[in-house]
Amino acid sequence: MTSEKLRDMIKAKPFRPFQMNLADGDSVRVVHPEFAILSPSGRTVVAFTPDDHMKIVDLLLVTSIEHVNGRGRSRTKKRRQR
Repeated sequence: MTSEKLRDMIKAKPFRPFQMNLADGDSVRVVHPEFAILSPSGRTVVAFTPDDHMKIVDLLLVTSIEHVNGRGRSRTKKRRQR
């Protein structure tokens, strides 16, 4: 994960919630652009949850990033049953 990619995700217009998947199997969700702050060096991100918890993440530990809906589930299209 590069700091430029994360910065683009945070500043996207319109913003789409996303989840960072970490090397240890944990994940961190960012549901609003104001809930994530990238350090000046670009190596660390501080993410806040809606219930005011804080997670500090080293970007070298982020293995993937994916868009999620507002409730935190991965966005997948459901097929309509006919």
